[in-house]
Amino acid sequence: MKKLLCPSILSADFTKLKEDIKEVEAAGADIIHCDIMDGHFVPNITFGPDVVAKVNEITDLPLDVHLMIDNSDKYIKNFADAGADYISVHFENNNHLHRLVNYIKSFGVKAGVVINPATPVSVLSEIITETDFILVMSVNPGFGGQKFIKSSFGKVKELKKMISEKNPSCAIEIDGGIGENNIKELADSGVDMFVAGATVFKAKDRKAKIKELKDLIN
Repeated sequence: MKKLLCPSILSADFTKLKEDIKEVEAAGADIIHCDIMDGHFVPNITFGPDVVAKVNEITDLPLDVHLMIDNSDKYIKNFADAGADYISVHFENNNHLHRLVNYIKSFGVKAGVVINPATPVSVLSEIITETDFILVMSVNPGFGGQKFIKSSFGKVKELKKMISEKNPSCAIEIDGGIGENNIKELADSGVDMFVAGATVFKAKDRKAKIKELKDLIN
């Protein structure tokens, strides 16, 4: 499976969002990651389907929409209609994951389940066969620019073992504190998709930073 770099626009400059997205797209980004926060499930508010639809107009890259919101089921269609290619929902606040994951798939969208740093990989044992990808949070969700939680390495290795046994086509995504100091080890541990927000968008030379990260994972 090809390793994919997914810059998160949470760290972009929203006064020139189009220019920022076009810059990372031209530099070799594979996917644009959109962090959706509601101020309830996480202590921050970002944006909704209308902004995702505009991002879809800006770029030809796939859109990866991470829902850090309550009542995710009510908004799946909105984000699918807005152009999401991937939608992930949290284990922690969705009681009917089997139904929800398959509902996401019904729109022709890849479906993922997210686990927070304090959530063990073992909770995924009954849903892993239904998912297209699993997103491991390597920081507590809500804000960009946080420090990577080192225990995430072990979680990735445990998850990779579960996937190899139950659903080999399932990808592993990681989000939080990803940079040149840990991305290669994560790739070697089994991660396929790397969300990098501040590392990419706050870099002085974004093109060089993207090349550096992609050289490390491929």
